[in-house]
Amino acid sequence: MILRSRKINTLIYHVCVIIFGFFMVYPLLWMVSASFKNELDIFQGISFLPKEPTIANYINGWNGVSGYSFARFLLNSFFIVILNIIGTIISSSMAAYAFAKLKFKLSRVLFSVMMLTMMLPFHVRLIPQYIIFNKLGWINTFLPLTVPAFFAVGGFDVFLMVQFMRTLSNELLEAPRLDGCNTFDIYLRFVLPLSTPVLVTVAIFTFIWGWNDFMSQMIYLSSPALFTVSLALRMFVDATGQSSWGSLFAMSCVSLVPMFIVFIVFQRYLIEGITSGSLKG
Repeated sequence: MILRSRKINTLIYHVCVIIFGFFMVYPLLWMVSASFKNELDIFQGISFLPKEPTIANYINGWNGVSGYSFARFLLNSFFIVILNIIGTIISSSMAAYAFAKLKFKLSRVLFSVMMLTMMLPFHVRLIPQYIIFNKLGWINTFLPLTVPAFFAVGGFDVFLMVQFMRTLSNELLEAPRLDGCNTFDIYLRFVLPLSTPVLVTVAIFTFIWGWNDFMSQMIYLSSPALFTVSLALRMFVDATGQSSWGSLFAMSCVSLVPMFIVFIVFQRYLIEGITSGSLKG
């Protein structure tokens, strides 16, 4: 009787999870379906599946807008996120290693200040940053979107790495020092290889945040030649003229492919980096 009750509870649980998951995924499924519909059938049709599937939306969307193909916007996004990943991993890992394993004056105070920056809203520092970048002549370039990553501005990234590096054995890192390795050698040859899970986790987060970023890119970029995927998708919807909804949905599906690939390929490192860095720390 108890076994039967457990099976019923398990069945109910899985049915509820499946139903809830379907409602969560439904908007994505609707977007994929709409990307194969013509403009008239997208909003006036009552069928979920396209009556006459077409790839014209993908062709028209890939041709792009303002004289630039969608491939140009994809390359711009990849350029920004790759530089952000490189800069974040280098700068944040060095800052995290200093906070986690090196002893210096005001380390706790500086770490607390770094943590406080995580609570500072983006909109509060928006105007001062824009004034600084404008005086440097960086507006309408990729520099405001990439250079800050090389100065460990991501408080969450540093915090995640600190929590992970604190789990590394001090004895293991002190042994190379007895053999003549300096601080940088220990960081480069031992800390970084041992921190691979958290480095991959931070890289994934940086990729997702940079790929989906819209506000910063809209503020600092004004030339269509520099537009990223987020800005290009907005150009398909014109509030004063005709909107290409089919092309918008089609290119939205295309823009999701890199994130799905990154998440699926590095899913194991993502889970390991979060659990090891957060739970053990």
